[in-house]
Amino acid sequence: MLQTILPRSDSVAVGQIIAPRARRRAALVLTLIVLGLILAWLPLSLATAGLLGTIAAVLILVNPVWGLVALIPLIPFSSLISIQVGGVSLGGMEAILLLILVAWLLRMTASRQVVIPHPPLLLLWLLWLGAILVSWLAALSLGAALTESLKWLEMLALYLFFIAIVRRRHLPWLVGAILLAGVAQALLGLYQFLFRVGPEGFLLFDGRFLRAYGTFRQPNPYAGYLGLVLPIALSLVLWGLSSRRPPRANRFVTPYYLLPTSFFLITFGLMLAALYASQSRGAWIGFAAAVVAVSLVRGGRTAALFGLVVAAFAIAGAMGAFQALPPAIIQRFGDAFTALRIPDIATTEVTDANFAAIERLAHWKAAIDMWRDHLWLGVGFGNYPVVYPVYAIGRWLNPLGHAHNYYLNVGAETGLVGFLAYGLFWLAAFGLGWMAVRRSSGFQRAVAAGAVGVLVHLSVHNLVDNLFVQGMYLHIAIVLGLLCIIFQAGIDNSSRQV
Repeated sequence: MLQTILPRSDSVAVGQIIAPRARRRAALVLTLIVLGLILAWLPLSLATAGLLGTIAAVLILVNPVWGLVALIPLIPFSSLISIQVGGVSLGGMEAILLLILVAWLLRMTASRQVVIPHPPLLLLWLLWLGAILVSWLAALSLGAALTESLKWLEMLALYLFFIAIVRRRHLPWLVGAILLAGVAQALLGLYQFLFRVGPEGFLLFDGRFLRAYGTFRQPNPYAGYLGLVLPIALSLVLWGLSSRRPPRANRFVTPYYLLPTSFFLITFGLMLAALYASQSRGAWIGFAAAVVAVSLVRGGRTAALFGLVVAAFAIAGAMGAFQALPPAIIQRFGDAFTALRIPDIATTEVTDANFAAIERLAHWKAAIDMWRDHLWLGVGFGNYPVVYPVYAIGRWLNPLGHAHNYYLNVGAETGLVGFLAYGLFWLAAFGLGWMAVRRSSGFQRAVAAGAVGVLVHLSVHNLVDNLFVQGMYLHIAIVLGLLCIIFQAGIDNSSRQV
């Protein structure tokens, strides 16, 4: 019929249009039939998981930002939905990360513009990765080196994706997901603390309570994760209490007011209580440093108020008021200070009170000895546990995966070359955070100040632990992405004003 009405050239063009459409529809129908047969053949649980996974994959391919929103809560819960394959953890977190990266690549391919962004930190990130690669020359286990190196490659890929895809309008959704994930972990930890759900070795206060550990299997990384969320909640509380908000009827004009001050207060309070329930001294110190950082970088009345609080605490301490602190807190820090005065780790009597502190000292000494013997290139990235038996002290034969001090870990594994590259990278990260705070205002400034607090907590807590574990490294990449987006938004605003 079309050929009798239209000229031949037009009919050919119409046929060229209709044929691909018909093929696409046929392919879609065939795909749906195949999926239906597969789902009907699988058990109900696997079929449900497959259907939900397919829906999630389609949504992420349509809008990769939703994949990022889904990834944020998966990070702390990744241990529940993962398996170990050759020493590498594979699960929902890795699947979502792969999906969002594939979606990003497909979008670039479809637009025929494969563009890799060049954001701040990229060159120093590559320098740090180069130092990691050079350290492989000294590695006894290339598998262990590859496993740890992949973490930083995943972080970089996620950071670049964040810069390429995320826009300012997405910030409230991402921040909300971070806070809700923190609250979920806090509620789980408080449940464990109050109802004593967990290993007997975590019992506290004559068995009345139990150290909270969430989904992290250990209290210290659990507290570390809370410390990577709490500074953002604190900064948003301060912003919510000090900012002039529009009338209630107009609060939905901007998405920043979808998250009310009461929400920030509740999330902050729950996570702070869970942080105490973890009884992690390193996390307490790290969070205290983060509070200082958030207060100072926000400036203005917040900094002045913080100065008054610090002065009040100093005066109270001089008058002996710290004796009024809970005995559990005093004992936790007292045990640590006592252990630091131990002259010989190998021969000192170990008790329940000093076990954790002496164990850390033994691993620090082993890392220092490794670094001394392999000054420039270290023993190879990720190879601390491989080489540890040669440097083990006394009864401390278990390498525990890391040196309980990330800086000593970096020095032992990558030598002076890697240590300097790592230090330059984090100096640049703090510089990015400072500029993001200076160039922003309102909600964005609060998020940037909180992100600086996160970096401070990470840096301080890593003096006694390693927080680049159990997915938290991806959380750090997201925080760096938030800082970069806010910084670039400040540059764009300045350019428009000029």
